[in-house]
Parts: sequence; structure tokens; C-alpha cells
Amino acid sequence: MSLPGSTIAAPVTGSRPTSPRAHLFTAGTAEDYRRAVTQGIERVAARVTGVDRPGTGITPDELAPRVAGIDLDRPLGDTTAALDELHDVYLRDAVYFHHPRYLAHLNCPVVIPALLGEAVLSAVNSSLDTWDQSAGGTLIERRLVDWTAERIGFGPAAADGVFTSGGTQSNLQALLLAREEAYARIVGGGTDRPSRPEVLSRLRIITSTAGHFSVQKAAKLLGLGADAVLTVATDAGRRMRTDELAETLDRCRREGHTVMAVVATAGTTDFGTIDPLERIAEICTAVGVWLHVDAAYGCGLLVSPTRRHLLTGIERADSVTVDYHKSFFQPVSSSALIVRDRRVLRHATWHADYLNPARMAERRIPNQVDKSLQTTRRFDALKLWLTLRIMGADAVGALFDEVIDLAAAAWRLLADDPRFEVVTRSQLSTVVFRYLPPGVSRDVVDDANLYAREALAASGAALVAGTKVDGAHHLKLTLLNPETTLDDIAHVLDLIAEHAGWYARTRATAELSSPVG
Repeated sequence: MSLPGSTIAAPVTGSRPTSPRAHLFTAGTAEDYRRAVTQGIERVAARVTGVDRPGTGITPDELAPRVAGIDLDRPLGDTTAALDELHDVYLRDAVYFHHPRYLAHLNCPVVIPALLGEAVLSAVNSSLDTWDQSAGGTLIERRLVDWTAERIGFGPAAADGVFTSGGTQSNLQALLLAREEAYARIVGGGTDRPSRPEVLSRLRIITSTAGHFSVQKAAKLLGLGADAVLTVATDAGRRMRTDELAETLDRCRREGHTVMAVVATAGTTDFGTIDPLERIAEICTAVGVWLHVDAAYGCGLLVSPTRRHLLTGIERADSVTVDYHKSFFQPVSSSALIVRDRRVLRHATWHADYLNPARMAERRIPNQVDKSLQTTRRFDALKLWLTLRIMGADAVGALFDEVIDLAAAAWRLLADDPRFEVVTRSQLSTVVFRYLPPGVSRDVVDDANLYAREALAASGAALVAGTKVDGAHHLKLTLLNPETTLDDIAHVLDLIAEHAGWYARTRATAELSSPVG
């Protein structure tokens, strides 16, 4: 076993032996830190500048042996050598979201002020669970939570929230709070109380068929039955049908079930549509049901100079999910759960004598672990803080407006192109469509679109997403890069038509030449 201050064996590069302590970031190694980070930044900047496509099309079978072949017990002992190796196993084949022809998922290019925040928070390494591990970081996060609550329209004195790892965690915590509130109402203060398993078996969650899968996942993690999530249909615009919501609520009442939450979506993943929040809020208020709004995607509208009205009604929610790492152009991870009434966060509180004893709360020491499902937690709020202090909210909103405008133009382009069939026009920045080769069966259409997506990815020329609409395979553009142009999109559509058309023609030829059995 090595003792503190001992040296390690000379690395395979032949450089001199190094004390393990020399790798710690301390006052004595600040210059080494500066040199190492500068080298890394230069590598990334050069790669980002040099890529001519969003990916290389590498497959897991090709890359896995390279990674598996690295002996992690034989350090290189040299920053340059390690960065050279990293280029071979990661940087060269990484998927670059900043490229204008990356059109697949809800991944955005990131703003430079946020990257500055990432560098600072990683080096200082604050942990946002207790005051004595973060100090000002705690107050910065709390100020950003208050700012977001104000943008939503919650009363600043009553609202609260906490940063999370992403929308899935935010939705999980929101539904945990809703579950505990529903349980407390059912049990009440009487002596003849039903058992907890009995209560949980009666709880239901309602969302739309276009809602995010994390709702079902949260129900499972929260110990609810497999049938706890009830989905209601969407209208022609892929928005939750409020008539069916009202009917489902009434049916649950008649059957003796308790709806613990309705989850409305402000920006569905596939269609970028926003449920009718105002009407949903009216229905939930009338029957006393918790309303959670999943605005992981649509939260960028909170800072939009032109489209904030699309979120009208969100201020009536009990809880809201926001993902700054989607439409605020922040690096992963940067998300938050915001609640209208801070008191509900008590359901996530657990006091530990060694960390956050109850006396700390009595002394009004602000410990964020009292609100979070996590204990150790990165200071991700710093990235948004520097973004707002350097760029400003209006500039972020203007970037989001640009990609929404681009999506509208792309929808028109597809609608006017006889090669394609386009689905509902998005309120945000997605476009769902499919190539329609003439004179072929539905199976061939499905397979042709699947093939086109895979061939496009394999080429590395562009990346698009895939989904199903009413059982049929479709393709999807998710536009979050203001640098993407309509010409980029037109070029990608031509590539898709070329790949899908070739597949359809090949299938048709094969079927014609096959013997009749």
C-alpha cells in the first residue's frame, strides 16, 4: 500500500515518477491545473471547430474493443498522452449537438457563459446539500428558484423548489409530493384509518397519451399499481382532451379511486404541443386534484419575448418541472422542480444528526438537502446564474424563439413536399413526418423510414429521431440549434428521400421477382 507522499511507478510514457499529491488541485498545483485544463479546452475547441458532420456513424461493435482494450491499471502519467487517447475513444466519435444537422433529440448547443459556470463549479466542487458545504451556492440556487417561480407566476412568498438532475427526477419528486398530500387527505385525523398499502392501491395519476414516459416510471418507483397511470386521448393537435379528462376524473370517483395528480405537458417530446393548461387547471381546481405541469421542454417560453402567452394557466399548477438544459441552452444537467406551496417539500425532508439536524432548521440555516431527493449535489445552478448575468433572460428567450420559427418554416417545407407526409404543427420546435414512397404497402413505408434513419446515422451526415404515430413509424426533427438553417433541413430531407426511396424500390423489385408460393 502506498503511503502519503510516496511516488508511483514511472508511467509507460517514460516521464519522471510523480507524487500522487501532485494531481490534487491545491494552491500548490494551481499552475498545473491551468495548463491541464487549457490543454483540454484547446482540444475540444479544435474538435468543435473542425467537425463537418454531427457524428461519425461509428457502431458499438467498432468502438467497444478500443475502450475495453485500455488497461486502467497502467496510467499514462501524462496529460497530453491521455488526451490523445481520449480523442481516439471519445472526442473523435462523439455526437456533436452544436452541429446544425444534429436534428434528433432534445439536446441543445450550450451557451458560453454556462460553460464558464461548469468550469468554475467543477473546480470549486461545492456540494449543494448543506450550508457548510456551499455557503453562497445555496443562496444562488435559492435565488434562481425564486426567479423561476416568479416567471411561472407563483407567489414569491409561498413558492419554493430545488434543482434536480433532470425532468425525470423532477417529475418523480412532484408525484411523490402529490402522493403524500393525497395520502394525508385520505387518512385524515381519524382513528379508523385504512392501511398504507390499501390507500396506495386506490391512487391514480392521469396524463395524456402524449405525456412523458417518466410519469409511468415514477408511478412504479412510488409503489403504485401497474394500472395507476390512466392516459386520456389527445385531440387533432395532439393536446390533452379536457372532456376526456373530466370523464376520467368522474369515473375514478365512481369507482372509489383517488386521483392524486393530473400531469399536463407543456411541450410534448414528440409533437412539441402544449396541453390546454387553463382549462385543465379549472377542472383540477373544481375537484381538488393536484396539477403538475411537465414543462421540461416548454420552459423556454418563460423567457420568450413573443410566446410567453402559450403557458397561460401554468401559474395555477401545484408543481412545475423545468429543464434548463433543454430550452435554456444549458449543459446537462440543469433542471428544477418548482412548487406553488413550499410546505409540501416537507415530504422530502429527513433530518440526520451528522448532516442537517432539526436544530439547523430552527436556527433558519438554509440547507437544500431538506428539499431534495439527492444528498450530495452539484452546483448546477451556477451555470444558469452566469448565463442570466452575462446574456440576460431576453437573449435566451430570443434563441428559443429562433428555433420555434425555424420549426414552423420546416413544417411548411414538408407540407409542400409531395414526397412526405407531415403530422401536427408543433407549438415549439419539433416536426414529425414520414417519407411516403408511392404504390407500396404500409409495411414497406414503415421499413423504408426506419432504414432511412439508420442509413443517415451510419453516414454521420445528419441525425434525426424516430417515433410512432398511431402505430406507424415516423421520423422527427427536434430543432434546438439557432445555427441550423432551412437549407440544412432541406438537404437532410433530400438524403432521407434518397435512402428511403432506394429501400422502397429494392423491396418492390425483390417482391416482384420472388416466386409465387
